[in-house]
Amino acid sequence: MPQDNVQARQWYEKAATQGQAKVQYNLGTLYLNGGGAPKDYQQVLRWFRMAADLGEALAQTKIGIMYEDGQGVPHDFFQAHKWYNLAATNGDMPAAELRDALAKQMTPAQIAEAQKLAREWTPKGK
Repeated sequence: MPQDNVQARQWYEKAATQGQAKVQYNLGTLYLNGGGAPKDYQQVLRWFRMAADLGEALAQTKIGIMYEDGQGVPHDFFQAHKWYNLAATNGDMPAAELRDALAKQMTPAQIAEAQKLAREWTPKGK
């Protein structure tokens, strides 16, 4: 059966609205890659954030990458470090490596501020 990203996106959207974090992450990835719809960073961040709020570490890592690279969001090392830290806490070891590499470009005071942001973070809607 040939791959149909348009149909996949439609099914993902139905499942994602029911609170399935992995599906929300996959839907965000489709929007990030332009699969089944044009690349749309607003939708990417929406679905990744929903998944991140449910503790999906891969979504948290991707949000960190978006902030570090300035993809669809302002370039922000504090936010990137925060999201990498949250993802690492949720078991994503590559996020810990990304966080540590980013920290080498930050001052101790900046790292402390980013860690504070991670400690104070609460999922949207909670």
